Amino acid sequence: MEVELIGITHYLRGESGPEGLIEHAGRICYRSETRGDPATFLRARLREGHESIIEHAVATFDIRGISRACSHQLVRHRLASYSQESQRYVDLSEPEWVLPDSIVGDPASLAVWEQFLDQVTAAYQALRERGVRKEDARFVLPNATATRIVVTMNFRELLHFFRLRITPEAQWEIRRLGIRMLECVAPHAPTIFGDFLDTLREQHPAFFV
Repeated sequence: MEVELIGITHYLRGESGPEGLIEHAGRICYRSETRGDPATFLRARLREGHESIIEHAVATFDIRGISRACSHQLVRHRLASYSQESQRYVDLSEPEWVLPDSIVGDPASLAVWEQFLDQVTAAYQALRERGVRKEDARFVLPNATATRIVVTMNFRELLHFFRLRITPEAQWEIRRLGIRMLECVAPHAPTIFGDFLDTLREQHPAFFV
């Protein structure tokens, strides 16, 4: 899995990045002059539940090497924009795969997977050789097929995503994705995401091993 932050809101009135824009929006609500510590102001708004102001900032990620099982979970977060590698147009005669440790770490389970993999690969290639279009040959591909997707979310939706997906109850791959995304964006908006990241590291150190 590779996660790269490739875009983030820029505040044109200063060098304070996305949090400068969020602070500006927040102070409009309160007719407040720009004074005092911006981080203190933003933390106070978040404690009050005034999260609409953080919707003004967005982040865009280029995500590679997650499974289709993971991407299906990701795109359920509807307040976002997605551009995903198309199995309809991309030839997947030699695809990459994503496997859980429960299969990789058990020789008997891995043998079952490898037997299945031989069948899947052979079936896809045979269908393509018979002239079956990629959009139809893809029907034999499993959820383990790796994919690439570009994701844009505003900061409020990102927080929602992190709160739901970086938990002990979340599926391991989407949780790992959430952590990587959080680690990418937190340095650029430490007031919004830094405290959340620090708390996770303290409460769930195993997530970051």
